[in-house]
Amino acid sequence: MGAVERRVRPIVSVPGRSRSVSLEAAEAAHDGGEAKPSRLLSLDAFRGLALTVMVFVNYGGGGYWFFQHAPWNGLTVADLVMPWFVFIIGTSVVLAFSSMQRRGVGRLQLLRKITWRTVVLLIIGFCFLNYSPRDGPLSWSWLRIPGVLQRLGFTYFVLSLLQTFWGQNQIPERAPQWRSAAQDVLLFWPQWLIIILLETLWLCVTFLLPVPGCPAGYLGAGGIGDDGLYPNCTGGAAGHIDRWMFGDNMYRYPTWKEMYLTALPFDPEGILGTINSIVMGFLGMQAGKIIVFYKGKNIHILCRYLVWAVILGISAAILSKCTRDGGFIPVNKNLWSLSYVTAMGCFSFLLLGAMFFIIDVNGWWRGQPFLYPGMNSIFVYVGHSLLGFYFPFSWEIGFQQSHWELLLQNLWGSGLWVLIAFLLFKKKFFLKI
Repeated sequence: MGAVERRVRPIVSVPGRSRSVSLEAAEAAHDGGEAKPSRLLSLDAFRGLALTVMVFVNYGGGGYWFFQHAPWNGLTVADLVMPWFVFIIGTSVVLAFSSMQRRGVGRLQLLRKITWRTVVLLIIGFCFLNYSPRDGPLSWSWLRIPGVLQRLGFTYFVLSLLQTFWGQNQIPERAPQWRSAAQDVLLFWPQWLIIILLETLWLCVTFLLPVPGCPAGYLGAGGIGDDGLYPNCTGGAAGHIDRWMFGDNMYRYPTWKEMYLTALPFDPEGILGTINSIVMGFLGMQAGKIIVFYKGKNIHILCRYLVWAVILGISAAILSKCTRDGGFIPVNKNLWSLSYVTAMGCFSFLLLGAMFFIIDVNGWWRGQPFLYPGMNSIFVYVGHSLLGFYFPFSWEIGFQQSHWELLLQNLWGSGLWVLIAFLLFKKKFFLKI
């Protein structure tokens, strides 16, 4: 499916010593090339943290409610990890493409690379991660078209196109002071224009598309929710579009079905939500541009991360009115609502900034053990999806009166994948697409 890399990129870390991060090393490393002076470890650690929590959640999260996805509106720990992953995709795209630009890689070669990676991710998502109890691991009678890897692949494709065609601007040596303070935004105005148009499309379709039997702009779960007034309106416009496109071939184990007794299928990785997944990844691209534009100026990087976190946090608070159900646009992972994206963008900037400060600036921590799955993310994600319900990753539970055995099993399974990633790291084995 993809190439297997048999070399390790050097990692240099000096504990306790403040230092500026080598941009060239970070870009080359996240493009899959060698990075001689240093490597931006915080990105790998952030990716690995998100992936490790995702594995733990997928294995059951110890049976605790806060490690299960919110039934509809609201947030739990489980709802944080996928947008973190999407955010890091955007950051890595900027660093990798900046490196390839300096190496003279042509646009046509970039497009071939982008297309190949996207197709491989889509094939893995379609063929290896579809499961039907009736037909076995590959189900042709029930082939779920939307999916996690499908969404990640398409998001990567769009972000890469944005960076290929409108992200290759050179940093001006001299610029007016007012423009210099915002050059990481102003130089890429075509990208921002496209993202604004995409978000406008999401808002118009979500709130203006007529859905039979449903009020305009409905964002509820349907079923017995909203006093049972709209039982066949699950997901509003997003659900209507997906059911028209895919019929019943959608996610079979929704978190909202048991609580709201819904009858209609709905997919949390559907078409309309993918628009906001692209917006989330674009926020990650902005984090990468800040690293590029302010290389060697760690305080500037951290301050701008904090400013973006504040802006996005205030936006999320206004949209949701700081409530679960009473806002203009509730925070909803199933719909990937705008308030959800702004809230997750706030958390992502804060967490990446904290890791950047602790790992890359001061060297107080080198990112272990999350560093290892972060450097072999495709291998760990596909592996845990295919093998997670087999021994030694899991086993039949004998006592179900308490959380302890399920928690032990889920921690063991998640930790085992971290150990596998560590052993692959020691063997200099990296699966890359």
